[in-house]
Amino acid sequence: MVMTDVEDRAKHSDLPVYGRLREVVCLVESVEPLYVRYSEDPRGDVGGTSIDGESGLPLPGLSASPLTPESWWTRPVEQWAARQLMKYRHLEHEGDGRVAWILTGSEVGRGPDAEPLLADVIPVAVLAESVLDEADELYSAAFDRGQRVADSRQ
Repeated sequence: MVMTDVEDRAKHSDLPVYGRLREVVCLVESVEPLYVRYSEDPRGDVGGTSIDGESGLPLPGLSASPLTPESWWTRPVEQWAARQLMKYRHLEHEGDGRVAWILTGSEVGRGPDAEPLLADVIPVAVLAESVLDEADELYSAAFDRGQRVADSRQ
């Protein structure tokens, strides 16, 4: 069996590797709050904080995207998870060896893009590329990709 780079790094960090979107959804449906983050070292991020790239200011927590659906979300959890996984997928290519990983923690604020900032971070799992590919397919099938929020007008 050929081990991928993601699996190899997860093995060394003692985190499980999820290979299917359904695994992510089952976790989201049973544990909350959950978030997704893209970085090089999930275990190394524990206890760290993010920096606002534009201002250079340190943020009070680690930036992440929510995997737990908001209360107004009435569509399937799979669609929420796919959307959130795709929101910052471009970040996996903005550094050497970035992976998508699931975490939990305490929200301590919001970042400049209104993203949750987390303290007391606990890494939960690393996501294999197959999860992201599956999420990408579902996202494209379920949503008008790239459309923005529209106000309801009478």
